[in-house]
Amino acid sequence: MQTIILDVMRIPVDDPVAFTFFTGYMAMAAASVFFLFERSTVADKWKTSLLVSGLITGIAAVHYYYMRDYYVTTHETPIALRYIDWTLTVPLMVVEFYLLVRAAGAKASLLWKLILAAFIMLVFGYIGEAFTDGSMRHSVLWGSLSTLGYVYILYAAWMGEVAQLAAASNSVSVQKGVRALAWFILVGWAIYPIGYMAMPGGWLGPDGANILRPHDLDLLYNIADAINKIGFGLVVYGIARSESVVKVAPANAASVV
Repeated sequence: MQTIILDVMRIPVDDPVAFTFFTGYMAMAAASVFFLFERSTVADKWKTSLLVSGLITGIAAVHYYYMRDYYVTTHETPIALRYIDWTLTVPLMVVEFYLLVRAAGAKASLLWKLILAAFIMLVFGYIGEAFTDGSMRHSVLWGSLSTLGYVYILYAAWMGEVAQLAAASNSVSVQKGVRALAWFILVGWAIYPIGYMAMPGGWLGPDGANILRPHDLDLLYNIADAINKIGFGLVVYGIARSESVVKVAPANAASVV
């Protein structure tokens, strides 16, 4: 009688990094289903925003599925897979800013500037981290170039074109939502440059791995990814629901009367 051995991916009970890879995968998959199903509950002009939110968490869920397997199998940091995920999801996250202020007169040029800034931040960050020679000179060069993209997005969200358009939108929900997303950029995204600076040769010291080990960074990145991506989507969902109720309520009230 032939014995069949099932190849089961085992999650070590004493490994919080593996645990967060798995829970991150499940949480973002669930969030994606939620955002896509909730599209039917909002006004038409907000459906694209929720679709993008669902794509962000859906893409992240697929990558976390593969990163989980990679980590558990090799016990190494999945740098390439993580940056592939970020290269797809971070531009979509800044697209949310454009969609929120589009009704206030945002032009397509704003969309492309935000996307370009996101790519600059990620591509240069990947070169600095994946191809590091352990020297601070390499880390500082590519990290500085990467920071240019981050600073532009931060400025646009807090004081630049996105913030100005939100203020001119005459919508309290949009104004509060853009400010909430701006806080995600300022605080939530801060973990990523901190992780970059903590790598060997980073700005936090020539032996950055002694400050935060690679697997410590994986743990922080996993938690930050889940909070930032799901949180981004929930803020957008809150705006969409609020604005949809404002538009729909008078019609409902009239029909009842």
